[in-house]
Amino acid sequence: MASLDRVKVLVLGDSGVGKSSLVHLLCHNQVLGNPSWTVGCSVDVRLHEYREGTPEEKTYYIELWDVGGSVGSASSVKSTRAVFYNAVNGIILVHDLTNKKSSQNLYRWSLEALNRDLQPTGVLVTNGDYDREQFADNQIPLLVIGTKLDQIPEAKRNEVLTRTAFLAEDFNAEEINLDCTNTHNLAAGSSNAVKLSRFFDKVIEKRNSREGNLIPGFSDRKRFVGGSLHYDRGPYWLDCEE
Repeated sequence: MASLDRVKVLVLGDSGVGKSSLVHLLCHNQVLGNPSWTVGCSVDVRLHEYREGTPEEKTYYIELWDVGGSVGSASSVKSTRAVFYNAVNGIILVHDLTNKKSSQNLYRWSLEALNRDLQPTGVLVTNGDYDREQFADNQIPLLVIGTKLDQIPEAKRNEVLTRTAFLAEDFNAEEINLDCTNTHNLAAGSSNAVKLSRFFDKVIEKRNSREGNLIPGFSDRKRFVGGSLHYDRGPYWLDCEE
């Protein structure tokens, strides 16, 4: 593993928005049959071809860290979650398109992960009323993904997507809306697949400009099982209330 190039991407969002299903879809191109609550942090890996089709093409491991818990957790729970936020190269913010609160909470999740000791100054998705300057100096690439697109009636879909479009603008990020129970949503060549590839390329470029290849504290704790990357839990596998 020491010779493999890799980047670390957090997957953050409220419990129940479908983070585990999303990660499974991204890493295995399969629908997760029986998703369960994530306790602590679960890590899976996706292979990504950086700058595919160019002379600079190179294979990277994208480590997707699915962090469990609630953004409204007690400060003690948040402090234990902080160990997962070390040496982060990118962040995927996940919200449920049928749940306005999960969209609003992405602001709090991003501040927690970016180690900002700040409080929200407005509601993010209803009118974008907050200080965007709080993210002006952020160097970590962000991607916003809305799940459960299939559960929105066609008659209301445009209204919902218009409302959540504030997220991508506010975070200066691209937006993907999908159904995690349909593998075609990320089919090769689709707009969603192009956006995802572009995001991972950006994560790798930022990582290469700032860091080395190793993630401090985890270099000797990895192991492969059945083609997937797993982490020995030890002190880093922490219980967080859902």
